[in-house]
Amino acid sequence: MSRVGKMPIALPQGVDVSVTADQISVKGSMGTLVQPVNALVTIKNEAGKLNFAPANDSVEADAMSGTMRAIVANMVNGVSKGFEKKLNLVGVGFRAAAAGSKLNLQVGFSHPVSKDMPTGIKVACPTQTEIVISGADRQVVGQIAAEVRAIRPPEPYKGKGIRYADEKVSLKETKKK
Repeated sequence: MSRVGKMPIALPQGVDVSVTADQISVKGSMGTLVQPVNALVTIKNEAGKLNFAPANDSVEADAMSGTMRAIVANMVNGVSKGFEKKLNLVGVGFRAAAAGSKLNLQVGFSHPVSKDMPTGIKVACPTQTEIVISGADRQVVGQIAAEVRAIRPPEPYKGKGIRYADEKVSLKETKKK
């Protein structure tokens, strides 16, 4: 059995989990997340702990039990604490501004770039060169951060562009005459 799948998930205070035959729903202070349940995994809610077990002895069921456990653990963390990604803008004149559910960027193009945020995702700009994307769904937060970074990824010679806060950009040496 998967080592990850063996570990139970302890449910924090204020998090409600409902398991049906085809989906699992996790509700907390940050919102509600729903995930379809794979038929190869059995989920049991026993005294505030979620246990995952493969439904049969196949390799696929064993692997899927660990995957489902990790996904549901991220759902529980998301509805209780939330997830966030921080991005930095590096470049002269590069600016970001959050206006409601929109992110307005000026990143060296001839026009400003506007990115709409989906429901459940909050964007904030503490300074003009910082962007904080937060929400309950880990996958969506990471996807939106990747899409914002893809607008102007860091270039390899000067390092200008949008990068994650913890990202290290290795610069290339310039061409010598």
